[in-house]
Amino acid sequence: MGEISVGRQHLDRLLADSTGTYSAPYQRAFAELARAGRGRPVTEILPLLRRAADDALLGFTDADLQEQARAISAGQPYILRITVT
Repeated sequence: MGEISVGRQHLDRLLADSTGTYSAPYQRAFAELARAGRGRPVTEILPLLRRAADDALLGFTDADLQEQARAISAGQPYILRITVT
């Protein structure tokens, strides 16, 4: 399980169903990778996750992204705890 803190005004960077205007929410990119990446090597998934996090201006650590990539590769659920500041 991962954790991230996001400012209230930046939830649109993370959540696909937010009311903000940000065009590349991380949740959408993660869901697309989860559909397409099952069974693929973590090394293929990791740079795509990193790019999505960078595009959404989210500060995931390398360990967070690796954990997410492993979950996608294995087809396992991933839980992200979000703290809104």
